[in-house]
Amino acid sequence: MDIKFRKPTLADKDEIDYFFHKYPSRSCERTFANIYLWSRKDPVTYGIVDKTLVFKREHKDSLAFTFPAGEPEDVKEAMKSLKKYANERNFPFVLYFVTPPQFAEIEELYPGRFNIEYKRDVADYVYEYETLEKLSGKKLHGKRNHINKFLINYEGRWSYERITEDNIEECFQMALRWGRANGAYDDPEKNAELAVSLNSLRLFEELGFVGGLLRIEGQVIAFTSGEAVTDDTFVVHIEKAMAFVEGAYPMINQQFVINECKDYKYINREDDAGVEGLRIAKLSYKPAFLVEKGEVRENEDKE
Repeated sequence: MDIKFRKPTLADKDEIDYFFHKYPSRSCERTFANIYLWSRKDPVTYGIVDKTLVFKREHKDSLAFTFPAGEPEDVKEAMKSLKKYANERNFPFVLYFVTPPQFAEIEELYPGRFNIEYKRDVADYVYEYETLEKLSGKKLHGKRNHINKFLINYEGRWSYERITEDNIEECFQMALRWGRANGAYDDPEKNAELAVSLNSLRLFEELGFVGGLLRIEGQVIAFTSGEAVTDDTFVVHIEKAMAFVEGAYPMINQQFVINECKDYKYINREDDAGVEGLRIAKLSYKPAFLVEKGEVRENEDKE
């Protein structure tokens, strides 16, 4: 079956955004920027299949699709087309990054025909705005301590700014310093992370990002950026800070939320990629809930 998939480019942003806005999800993958920025590392392509938007992840020994974004009747037709596409290439039919609401839609269309296996490493951490703004309560006492120490150590010497064309080059230079300090030029994973950060700054305006930075005595020591993923949820895509500045990470986190995210009930801070230290850090902020995502396969006895 001939379905045209192609690598997303900046010229495709409006088409992809149309589907994401019409069929919203709080999953961080439901933004053009996330897909585009990571497309160099993860060879994802997209296509319009039976009036739905579908992304394809294909390697030599595997093939999987995202849940089709579209109307239920079109989703059903797209599922048939994608299954045929996979079978013609001798692959099982697999969907990835499927959320519980999407699986519920699959169940409604095909009762009992598919199973889902949720993958903890790709679950997004979603926090209430007020939690990250105030850091109230005993459980967030440690976070407040880090920020208070930052405020004491750098009293009168720190400032927060929104990222603009006038200061974005300073963020770019800080990202390069972060790369050197974190061994990004010798570690493929860190190098990919640095490349995404640099490209997010280079294409800041085109991607429609909102960002903020921290300075100490005039020098940028942290920056962060993201975008709305739904009407009530903002997703933070990028966050970088110089680790030698104690409290820089919790400070940029809180200042960005206070200054740029007032209009949103929830803040999605993406997944932990299965990294233990990152998981501990994200859990320590007490998420309101996780956006679960899983892999969907057809029941063997239903095939």
